[in-house]
Amino acid sequence: MKVVHLISGGDVGGAKTHVHTLLRELGKELDVLLVCFTAGEFSAQAQALGINVAVFDGGFFDTFRRLGALIEREGYDIVHCHGSKANMFGALLRRKYRLPVCTTMHSDYKLDYLGRPAKRLTYGTINSVALRKLDYYICVSEHMARLLTDRGFPPQNIFLVCNGLDYNDVHPLKARGEFLRTYGIDPDCTVIGIAARLSPIKDIGTLIAAFAKAADDHPSLRLLIAGDGEERRALEKAAASSGHGDKIVFAGWLDDTDSFYNAIDINALTSLSEGFPYSIVEGARMGCATVASDVGGISMLIKNGVTGRLFRPGDKDRLACLLGELAGDKAMRVRLGSALREAGMRSFSLDTMKRTQISIYETILRRSARKAGKRDGVTICGAYGQGNSGDDSILEAVIAQLRSIDCDIPLYILSKDPKDTRRRCKANSVHSFNIIGFLRAMLRSKLYISGGGTLIQDVTSVRSLVYYLANIRLARLCGCRVMMYGCGVGPVTSPFGRRLAKSILNRCVDRITLRDPQSALELKSMGVTRPPVEVAVDPALSLAPAPREDVDSAFITAGIPTDEPFIAFALRPWPGFEEKADCFARAADYAYNVHGLKSVFITIDKNRDTEPSLLVLSRMSSPGRLFSDPGNPALTIGILARMKMLISMRLHALIFAAGQGIPLVGAVYDPKVSSFLDYIGIDLHVPLEKITDEFLQNAVDVCIMRGSGSNYVKALVELEKINTDAARALLGM
Repeated sequence: MKVVHLISGGDVGGAKTHVHTLLRELGKELDVLLVCFTAGEFSAQAQALGINVAVFDGGFFDTFRRLGALIEREGYDIVHCHGSKANMFGALLRRKYRLPVCTTMHSDYKLDYLGRPAKRLTYGTINSVALRKLDYYICVSEHMARLLTDRGFPPQNIFLVCNGLDYNDVHPLKARGEFLRTYGIDPDCTVIGIAARLSPIKDIGTLIAAFAKAADDHPSLRLLIAGDGEERRALEKAAASSGHGDKIVFAGWLDDTDSFYNAIDINALTSLSEGFPYSIVEGARMGCATVASDVGGISMLIKNGVTGRLFRPGDKDRLACLLGELAGDKAMRVRLGSALREAGMRSFSLDTMKRTQISIYETILRRSARKAGKRDGVTICGAYGQGNSGDDSILEAVIAQLRSIDCDIPLYILSKDPKDTRRRCKANSVHSFNIIGFLRAMLRSKLYISGGGTLIQDVTSVRSLVYYLANIRLARLCGCRVMMYGCGVGPVTSPFGRRLAKSILNRCVDRITLRDPQSALELKSMGVTRPPVEVAVDPALSLAPAPREDVDSAFITAGIPTDEPFIAFALRPWPGFEEKADCFARAADYAYNVHGLKSVFITIDKNRDTEPSLLVLSRMSSPGRLFSDPGNPALTIGILARMKMLISMRLHALIFAAGQGIPLVGAVYDPKVSSFLDYIGIDLHVPLEKITDEFLQNAVDVCIMRGSGSNYVKALVELEKINTDAARALLGM
């Protein structure tokens, strides 16, 4: 594989470190050339690192000609751009030579020329246009990937490569005491450090204000600011007027960053916007306790309360509080710094960065070789983009299973919130009622998937049933193969709805997999006989929990201890619920008084479940906390995996917990809940209107006595393969 990298050659800071480090590592396995458009320190340092460098520093037309001649002569497979000038040339080379072109997004291109209106108007505009002409986008943080997705860049062509460092290659030139004395700082002081450009985007003024407030209570605190930039004079004035100017030192630009991070006790970053800053990784390499603004990709490494502390950008009061906590607790600093170093070594090493980048190149070449112009991909339709994490979890699971069949398969999703769906699923999405959009998607697709969830029912409304059936019919007319994927069915009560469902499903569907036997009986009763029907399980059962450190961070952020036993409740609004709220409250009190379980209330639908949870909490005498909108299904699953048991009205809370072997109790408001529990062999469920204190308290005792349900978990995972195998057959793979 041969890859040519293009860059202006005047880059500094994190972008320079990333490119130098990446190309040095890639050069060990690939044929890599770095073309700089300016000779200078950047190109000289690259050559010193053993990187193959060429400098094309002529005019625009001469440079373009030389690049074209180079590509034709050497037969490069991929052009990889860094920065606005490189993106411009990359867009032109792509058009002429039909090569795949990717670019690394080191920062938000709309903020690159902040405070420089002339350059923003010229270079910034050219870059914005050029970016739209490229094929693939490599981001250094999840935040940057989400930013591009939100701005309409194709989500399936956006990749993530985290900055990496060698955690064993640490060479401070000066010991801590010697380094600090150089700047007049007593080594016995607790030192907060920041290494950053002194520019508005880094918001160092907030750090100075927060430091001054923390220093009022901790006289031994010192602040060491490494870096230079256009704001230096203004920041020096702010420091002088803070009341603690004698404790704030401006060190200027430092080359010996290892000595800097070795000398400080707390690493700080206060940026208003970031990609993924090297200063965080460099601090992690030294095991520095870190406090950072929650922007960009920082939360990829800093898990609040686990590997560091996070605050909202610009919140100087919260930052001052966090700095004060760390200043007064050396044991906490050591614990957070050690955990941060371990996390960095796992996910932000040089080898991880190199392997990820090579894998992306392989994906780019594989996708470039994929035949264009023929039917390819899958359109997925369901109750998506409505703020319900149960439905969102189904979609995530279906996508994961489809990508296990073909990792490059194009996906098109019908959603009520296409922007959020694109961001969550990294797939194309159109609004559920954008007729032109979803017709285009179905005309391109090979397979149309209806589901999961219970779409074929008319309890919520006949309109909903007609919508999903009409889409199945349209998909067939557009030439797609059609599958109902891990669905629930029913009840369909109206004679019209039953006749319509029978007609369309028999004529238009190629394969049906269901999540429970009751749905199969409903289809049979409607006269659906032609498509093959198999009973599997809900696709969401295959989802894995979030990593442990993410779950710990969620608990800490919510103010909930991570090491105590809990009972979980997942409730929803429903007619008659208020009359039963006291029963749930007394069950929570019973679980606490008899078994020592504290209550946690989890929302599955962020828009609807908070109110009933708060109602029960208000009637409890025992401790209880609300996990409102955990954020994603994986985190919800990880939270439920920590529970001793779950009492739930929500089907997908039961499914999530079942996948982790958690003892279950169902409060049934809909037949789909009891059908699922019966299917997996759980007998502790009763209709909501028949809930009693005796039933719930007895259920708590039984769940604690039974413990984990690992046996049914294994059986369910095997059944889940039915969904994937059916989709694979219809895709012809």
